[in-house]
Amino acid sequence: MQNKNLQDAVLVSSYINGNEQAIEVLIYRHKQRIYSFIYSKILNRDTTEDIFQDTFIKVINTLKRGKYNEEGKFLPWVMRIAHNLMIDYFRKNSRMPKFRNTDEFDIFSVLSDNTLNAETQLINDQIHRDVKELIQELPNDQKEVLIMRLYKDMSFKEIAETTDVSINTALGRMRYALINMRKLISEKKIILST
Repeated sequence: MQNKNLQDAVLVSSYINGNEQAIEVLIYRHKQRIYSFIYSKILNRDTTEDIFQDTFIKVINTLKRGKYNEEGKFLPWVMRIAHNLMIDYFRKNSRMPKFRNTDEFDIFSVLSDNTLNAETQLINDQIHRDVKELIQELPNDQKEVLIMRLYKDMSFKEIAETTDVSINTALGRMRYALINMRKLISEKKIILST
């Protein structure tokens, strides 16, 4: 059987079932595109090579553990892994202002720089996605207050009037929303800073 002509999904399945050559074909097939994607953001050959290798180590480990599910195509999945590893790289190398997690929960203070370069834009986009996903996991009453406060810039008096509760209840819901967000951040090991 000629591995080179097989679709990605067939090669992935073949690799999971013990055909070590299948992963080599996949890496060779997508190497240029993934490498170029990483290099376009990193602009350093050594670091790009490291992230490229780490990407495929993660791919192989995920496949071997049976944690891969074919929701989409193989290439977009690998690109997401590379994207996340680049974000980790930028965060570890402190190339973005630190996020201070205060009681005000001013997560968007990291967006104050109007001249965002590619790496900070990449990290900011990921932070926004992470925060929106976390907010969706909150109980509805807490989610409602948090969205009104952060996204609609409403005062607690306005929130209380809109939700037909006392100001203390609105403040309490916000407090619990922040506590729950911090727990979720900790449980999911999400990094909202560099």
